[in-house]
Amino acid sequence: MAELTLAEPPRRSQLVEGLRARLSEVVPALRLIAEGVLGADSSIDFVGVEPTGRVVLILVGEEGDDLELIGRAVAQRAWVEPRIRDWIQLAPNLGLRPGAGTRTVLLCPSFRHETEAAAAALGDRAVSLVRYRCLLNGGNLEILLEPVAREVGRGSTPPRLDRSALPPFRTGLSHEDLGLTAEEYVEFE
Repeated sequence: MAELTLAEPPRRSQLVEGLRARLSEVVPALRLIAEGVLGADSSIDFVGVEPTGRVVLILVGEEGDDLELIGRAVAQRAWVEPRIRDWIQLAPNLGLRPGAGTRTVLLCPSFRHETEAAAAALGDRAVSLVRYRCLLNGGNLEILLEPVAREVGRGSTPPRLDRSALPPFRTGLSHEDLGLTAEEYVEFE
């Protein structure tokens, strides 16, 4: 039996090719419709369609690219969404549905806490994070995909605010005069 060992990711072209074959693991029933599309000033690695008609944009990053990748995801979604109706008109057989939305899947070796927090703030329907790992299985390169579980904001109570650290109101009111809970303060930030 061959031994599995961690490996450095291959050249980008080989990495993208290896990931293409595994995308259905993270987006079941995904139908790829384009690859290497020039979007908002950069390339979208994969464009696909879910059975619901929702567009899925997939961006591949390298180690340390995760914060930049989340910014690109927001920009690419903003670029793609107004073009979906045009795409439907040009190719009605793609299975795209107006109003079905756009989701972005980010593939990267690791994600910092800030990136996970940003993805959570955008919401589950907007951005999914997936780690990829490259392994050598004997002499063959294997790529494993691992969706990142959302922890930020799930089932946790809002942090207690230190009211002494907050600036005073210009009206002269105090925080105690308002009587707001920590959850209500968060809504105003």
